[in-house]
Parts: sequence; structure tokens; C-alpha cells
Amino acid sequence: MCLSVSFLGGGSFGTALSVMLGKKGIKVNLWDRKLHIVEDINVKRENIQYLHGVVIPEGVKASSNAEEVIKAGNVLVLSVPSQAVREVCKNFKKFIRKDQIIVNIAKGIEEESTKRLSQVIEEELHDNKVVVLSGPSHAEEVAKDIPTTVVTSSKYMEYAEKIQDLFMTKKFRVYTNEDIVGVEIGGAVKNIIALAAGISDGIGYGDNSKAALMTRGIAEIMRVGEKLGGKRETFTGLTGIGDLIVTCTSMHSRNRRAGILIGQGMPVKEAVEQIGMVVEGIKACNAFYGLKEKLQVQMPITDALYKILFQEKDPKYIVYELMSRDKKSEIY
Repeated sequence: MCLSVSFLGGGSFGTALSVMLGKKGIKVNLWDRKLHIVEDINVKRENIQYLHGVVIPEGVKASSNAEEVIKAGNVLVLSVPSQAVREVCKNFKKFIRKDQIIVNIAKGIEEESTKRLSQVIEEELHDNKVVVLSGPSHAEEVAKDIPTTVVTSSKYMEYAEKIQDLFMTKKFRVYTNEDIVGVEIGGAVKNIIALAAGISDGIGYGDNSKAALMTRGIAEIMRVGEKLGGKRETFTGLTGIGDLIVTCTSMHSRNRRAGILIGQGMPVKEAVEQIGMVVEGIKACNAFYGLKEKLQVQMPITDALYKILFQEKDPKYIVYELMSRDKKSEIY
């Protein structure tokens, strides 16, 4: 596939994918509003703030000129936090061509509208085909060519297959999945569970607690995901249990790391500041806490996390409350 790719956002995952494509010989242009990131990439060949220690190929060029970057690409990758997706689309739509494929790599739902991110993009960019790329893929490992598998999905699967071909390497395997609802919901809710798993670690609980959170977490993901139209098979795959495993167990996970700090007693705001990057699980928890009421879906882990994050409840007491609920069958 002979394409040039433009990235909007110079965060860790966008940079990692840029590095990977650059190694394939694909022309990459990356926009970021932070001038020090642009300079570090172009001069030092490194994104020091977000991906320290990774050499960026010469074929990857950075710029603070969004119009220039957008017009240079056949494919446009949105590599900004989930809550910035609408703003970026709205601000830059005047530069975006109808023939450009839009690829979203953020994981979450829009907090206020509770819409999936592909829906948000489609509302702002009516004429463009949207593809989601998701799965268990820490930027730090992707950039170092550690074997990784992800999924592309779209309402227009021929475009998902084009993006599959674009990103596929011998170390980065890309599958397709027609269930875009399941792919997006799995990627959003797993951040909630990972934040809770981090709090468990921070309190000092062990493997039993982590296993319980992850297992009941995937049940929670399935419950809300199926209610929204996702397929159960998707939640047992890469963008469901696969992404859940990697996010709940790795110190690369900003959600888990933030949770550890909160579990150790640090206020939420301070924990986020110490992480230094967006902790998507916080916004996702607030969004799904409201959405589950409309859907009439039980999400006890989300309920518990909401009390800790937004009502300043003591994590140990909330765990006691969670464990003391009425008895029930595991399968229902």
C-alpha cells in the first residue's frame, strides 16, 4: 500500500506507530501543538516527553502547522486523548479532504454525550470513512518491535482492511473485526477496570484480588457492551479480555499506575499530575456511571470506583462494601 500518513497528536502511542511506519519506509508527518515535542522529534530524533529512549526514523517529520500535516497524508490518524477528539475534528475539518481515511486510536467514550468516538468523528467529518485501531498495545513495546496484536474495525470493512495492510509488520499483527461497537466499548471500559486494579495493588491486596477484578471486570464489559449492541465474541478477544489483561497487569499502564497512587492514599488530582498523561479511566468511569443507569445495566466495579474518584470515599471501605453485596450465581 503506497500511502503517506499524518498523525494529529504527538503522544506516546501516536509516536510509537509513527516509528513503526517510518521503519516500513512510509512517509509520516506528525502534528503537535507543543513546540518542544516538534523540535525534539526533528532535531534529536526522539519524543523525550512521551517516548524517551526510542529513536525516531528520519522519514518521520513533525510540525506545529496542522494544515500542512493534514494535507500531506492519505490516511489521517487521530492520536489525541478521547475527550479531545471532537475538538480536533471540529477545529481542523476545514483542512481535511473527503478522500482521507480517518483512523482513531484513542480508547474511551465522549464524557458528556456518552457516544463512541467513531460516532463523534462521523458527526464532525460526515464524508470521511472512519476506522478504529485498538487492542493490547503499550506504546513503549510497539516502538521497540515487541510482538503485538491489534484489531481494526469500521462500518466500511474494506477500509479496515486497508488500514490492516498499512500497519501490518512481522512484529505488529493486525486482525479485523466487523463489530465496531464491541471493539470501542471494550477499549473504553477496560480503563475503568484497570484503574480499579491499580487501586487494589496500591492498597496492598494480592493476586486473588486482581484475578477477581479482572474476571468480574470482563463480565461487566460484556454486560454493558452487549446492551449497546456489541458481540460477546468480541469481548473474549483482543479488544476485550486481551486489552484488559495488559492494562491491569503492566506498569506501562497509566490507569494502573494512577490507581496504585490512589490506593496508597494520594488524592486523585495529585495522582493524575504525577502520571503526567491523561488517565482515561477517570473520564470513562464518570461517563459509564451515568450511561449504565439509562441502560439499566449493573456495573458494580464502576459504581465502586465512582465513589472513590468522585465522592472521595475510602478505598478499603468501598472494597468491603463491594464484597458484602447480596450473594448470587456467577452466571446469570
